[in-house]
Amino acid sequence: MAVLQKIRQRSLLLILVIGFCLLAFIIGDLFNNGGFKSSPKDVGSVNGKDIPFEDFRIKVSNLEKSGQQGMTPTQAVNRVWDQEVSIALLTAEFDKLGLIASEKHILEVFKNDQNIGQNPMFQTKGVFDLAKFKEYFKSNPEQAQYLKDREKDADINAKYQIYNTLVKAGVYTTETEGKLKYEMEANKVTFDYVAALFSTVKDSDVKVTDAEIVDFMKKNEKKYKADETREIEYVLIEDKASPEDENEVKTTVNSLLTGRVVYNQATAQNDTLPGFRETTNDAEFVNENSDIPYDSTYVAKKDLPAEHAEQLFNLPQGQIYGPYMRGPYYCLSKSLGRKAGVNAKASHILISYEGTQVPNKKEKRTKEQAKAKAESLLAQVLANPSSFLMLALTNSDDSSAQQGGDLGYFSQGQMVKPFNDFVFNNPVGKIGLVETDFGFHIINITDKQDAVRLATIAQKIEPSDATSDKTYQKAVKFEMDANEKDFEKVAKEAKLTVNPPVKAKAMDENFGSVGNQRQIVRWAFESGTKVGEVKRFEIANVGNIIAKLKKVNEEGLTPVEDARPGIEPILKNKKKAEILKAKMKGNSLDAVAKASGSAVQQALDITLENANLPNVGQEKKVVGTAFATGINKISAPIEGNSGVYVVQTKVVTKAPVLKSHADYIAKVKSQVSGYSGRVIPALKDEAEIEDNRIKFNY
Repeated sequence: MAVLQKIRQRSLLLILVIGFCLLAFIIGDLFNNGGFKSSPKDVGSVNGKDIPFEDFRIKVSNLEKSGQQGMTPTQAVNRVWDQEVSIALLTAEFDKLGLIASEKHILEVFKNDQNIGQNPMFQTKGVFDLAKFKEYFKSNPEQAQYLKDREKDADINAKYQIYNTLVKAGVYTTETEGKLKYEMEANKVTFDYVAALFSTVKDSDVKVTDAEIVDFMKKNEKKYKADETREIEYVLIEDKASPEDENEVKTTVNSLLTGRVVYNQATAQNDTLPGFRETTNDAEFVNENSDIPYDSTYVAKKDLPAEHAEQLFNLPQGQIYGPYMRGPYYCLSKSLGRKAGVNAKASHILISYEGTQVPNKKEKRTKEQAKAKAESLLAQVLANPSSFLMLALTNSDDSSAQQGGDLGYFSQGQMVKPFNDFVFNNPVGKIGLVETDFGFHIINITDKQDAVRLATIAQKIEPSDATSDKTYQKAVKFEMDANEKDFEKVAKEAKLTVNPPVKAKAMDENFGSVGNQRQIVRWAFESGTKVGEVKRFEIANVGNIIAKLKKVNEEGLTPVEDARPGIEPILKNKKKAEILKAKMKGNSLDAVAKASGSAVQQALDITLENANLPNVGQEKKVVGTAFATGINKISAPIEGNSGVYVVQTKVVTKAPVLKSHADYIAKVKSQVSGYSGRVIPALKDEAEIEDNRIKFNY
């Protein structure tokens, strides 16, 4: 009672103390998690133009809902981000140029839109009907926002098409360029030369410092610009079956071969149940004892497990093969018989006509014209079966034409009925004509496959609960020890391997050999994660990854250790070139050769287009100098790709003058035809892009 009395007397003090503690806890949490820091409301910006988070989130959500196969949430985020950046950059360009998309341009975009122009709801006789399109939205005002969004997208697409046309029109090839191309291919030079190769100077004689690499990168800043990255090293503790787990599964599967005695509670007696050898209901037996349900289909030899295919395919009916391993499964298989001609292989030549749903028609024709052409081709094939491939290449109206009409193997029911019936009701080698909804097919049956039906008991070898518990305990202990001691030392003591560091950007999700592990990358970029910090991640069906943040690379130049493999050889060759140039003195090639310890060599009829020196390789700079140096004159030392050269030009043979360089203009055009595709990457290189996606927990 005395204690309770004292508590009552000091109740106000207790309330104040508890309140103060709670407040301190909340304030500490706010500071630790950046609660008082201003959070960005925009997911990023492009040249000062913000990308609002809410709009971005809705677009990501819509893309995810579209159900594109295999797309991860991070891939959806990255795709929308790329689109938003591209749209922002292009829109700025459109505004600078004053581009306007007319209603006609927007309608053309609608016509090519699969959801609008290709939608039967908005078509009349297979053609986009603007009146139907407008009437639909007039009758369904609740869809007005959808139309508004589509018009906005169509406006951007239409402007981009105009813009792209302008860019392409600006990339043209002149007669002078065609002439230069011709002369580079046709003008020839013969010269003597001395080559002092870089390989003659030891790498140990030239050193490249970190400062020199940094200086080189600064002179080529765009090329060596690097995003902010994190280096994460890790240990993987796999949750895998122990030898005891394996033996338990093997014992269980092996015991199924023979009958077993079980107690029947209903009759209070022991029943003898048949084993896999004796059972008369294979499907039921498999479904009761296998992790993979019974499959009644017939399987071709090529589709059986490769290392066991021969034995399984030739297994007599009723006999059992195994036990054997198939991936992580321990298996027994019983043959239930073989069936002839289950799969077939055929080639065809498709001749379609107006009205059939075939996108690659080579020519317009009526049904009667198609039939006449098909009959003509059939006659040619029957007269000369070896002509089938070439006739398919040049005449077939479907994509199989590229494979000479070859359709590969298929089973019963995969093809339309008339095609299916012809193939499966006739022998290999039969050639005939069949009509389907796609048109007329000249069919050549090229092969048939027998198949077997198997009853297979497959039990997966996987870790038991006891094994998984041990793995978990080992991983937790490693995490605790690694947070207190040296990561590599703890791994060595535990007989675990520290994997090479993974270098990740903020929006990466792939993590070394373990694939998509976005949560690890996100952790490494959290503001509270410090260098040296260790954290354990449970990975479903894999085990535990214990990761350590090893290094933070800020945005800027590529880290020296990453840049060195590419830059060091360049800088070493420059230093070697100075050593070699100092040796290459003399008034004649013989003197230069003697001074540098080399020999005088000859290059015959070399062109700039193919500036390949014998035993050296491509040296355009050397060949160009040979063209430019006067006859019998000796050049100054030339720093090439593989060494330092001195040349003495002997003969320059000019190509005959052409009236037209049209063929060479066409060559240059083909080389620059894809230049318009470089616009967006070029705009990105010049843009100021702020990316805040990681701050929104993506």
